[in-house]
Amino acid sequence: MTPNRYDQAATIIGVVGGKKSGKTTTIEILTKELSGKGYKVAVAKHIPDLNFTIDTEGKDTWRYARSGAKTVVAASAGEIVTIEKTRSLSLRDILERCRGSEVVFLEGFRTLVALDKSVRKIVVAKSGQDVEEAMEKFQPILVFTGPYKPQKESTKIPYIDVLKHGNKIANLVEKIARKKR
Repeated sequence: MTPNRYDQAATIIGVVGGKKSGKTTTIEILTKELSGKGYKVAVAKHIPDLNFTIDTEGKDTWRYARSGAKTVVAASAGEIVTIEKTRSLSLRDILERCRGSEVVFLEGFRTLVALDKSVRKIVVAKSGQDVEEAMEKFQPILVFTGPYKPQKESTKIPYIDVLKHGNKIANLVEKIARKKR
């Protein structure tokens, strides 16, 4: 497999699939498994809604950004968030925010991860059409999971039910990450 070209210390895994296919559940299970083994895990989630903002209109952080600040940091006793106003993001921009992590899961980002052969993919499929699309667009594929089980003979890629055997998918990711430790 091609090593990632962003941060040689991190194992980068794209998790792709349609709406309500189980991407979040897959990442949740894998994060629990890997963090339980001592890995530093980061997750970046693509939110396709163009009007989405984490900021709240009228609040201080919103007012700072509105007045021209490109970066606003908000900190409380248990959390810190950095709001960066941007026009577009590259995969490199996203991964820079995950520095220090050993495993990075990218949820969604279909276009960015489809173009990048250095990012391994977990495909969460709901149908045969999802599998066909993935075989065309999302190479290299590490594993298929989700409600639809493709025939291994047609894909040559393993299928593992994350709900029953999440540890097996985590072991595949760990095998890659262990080489970088």
